[in-house]
Amino acid sequence: MAKLTVRDVQIEGKRALVRVDFNVPLKDGAVADDARIRAALPTLQYLIDHGAAVIVCSHLGRPKGEVREELRLTPVAVRLSELLGREVEMAGDSVGGAVEKRAGKLEPGEVLLLENLRFHAEEEANGRQFAWELAQLADFFVNDAFGAAHRAHASTEGVAHFLQSVAGLLMANELERLGSVFDERAGTRAVLSGGAKISDKLALLRHLIERVDILCVGGAMAHTFMLARGIPVGDSLAEPDLVSEARAILEAAEERGCVLELPVDGVVAESLESAPRARPVTFAEEQVGAGWRILDIGPATVERFSSALRPADVIVWNGPMGLFERPAFAGGTTAVARALADLSSITIVCGGETAQATQASGVADRMSHISTGGGAALELLEGQTLPGVAVLPDRA
Repeated sequence: MAKLTVRDVQIEGKRALVRVDFNVPLKDGAVADDARIRAALPTLQYLIDHGAAVIVCSHLGRPKGEVREELRLTPVAVRLSELLGREVEMAGDSVGGAVEKRAGKLEPGEVLLLENLRFHAEEEANGRQFAWELAQLADFFVNDAFGAAHRAHASTEGVAHFLQSVAGLLMANELERLGSVFDERAGTRAVLSGGAKISDKLALLRHLIERVDILCVGGAMAHTFMLARGIPVGDSLAEPDLVSEARAILEAAEERGCVLELPVDGVVAESLESAPRARPVTFAEEQVGAGWRILDIGPATVERFSSALRPADVIVWNGPMGLFERPAFAGGTTAVARALADLSSITIVCGGETAQATQASGVADRMSHISTGGGAALELLEGQTLPGVAVLPDRA
């Protein structure tokens, strides 16, 4: 899936339209978490260093085609200026005569940030006219927004039909890292999957069973698998209507010889707000009764998952192991994160919540790769075609 990148085109003296994913949280009029901005810096700095004028575009939030003052990108321009060490000018809109005129006067090394693309309904509708207007601003297009690559929007897919287009350095790195997961040369491959709902990941799990050697399932999504094995889960979040689907995945794993591990113990409480019971429930010895909820995996499960994952050469982790937002139920996720960091495996972290959990556990710098894409990463791992990637030319 190697794509042409910014390193493969003539840059000096040209204007680059760069699609980034600056959909960052704001608080009190400032950027609260600049991780996504930092992730795009290598591409932006490369363009600046090689004599390009840079026009940056992104969405922020879900304004649904209307101008919303609280979703303007001005705070992003301020933070990007600080990180680049140079002024980043804020445009009044993302298209139009005034924007086109300013873009045409940009000097090499100057940076212009367009206003929130989603203030225009045509962005999410992949409007051809809107894409064409964006294309008028530049000489070539760089897609560095892996987190939005699974959307066929005007700024991710449409504009590439009007301009010479290449991948940014972040995009190229994401594709290389995630694409390597199913490379037969990768060795023993494993996935640690968590999160709330099995319905969100059915396609992914079916795909993984055919391609990985080890699959550990935690979080609330594991409860449906537990029901499929006849293990009561009390009032825990589960999807009983998908028990047959879960059972089919369990059977497919057994047929193929894929090791599939489920929780063997759990931290329980009477409600999301309640304190946990002092002792975790061991499922082989004690049932989770009505009125109780499993809100985290227990220490025996952490050890079981760690042991199962130890032989893996490549591990993909997506989804927390419990209600990690609450300290009382974050222990399993934290313990798993630290266990993964201690392994010699290549470890790839996917999804915003999983990345947060990794950061909170203090081991983010010990992971091989933390993906900037949530939905995009999962769809790529499912084997789906990402519109924002497919439209970019392949490397010969």
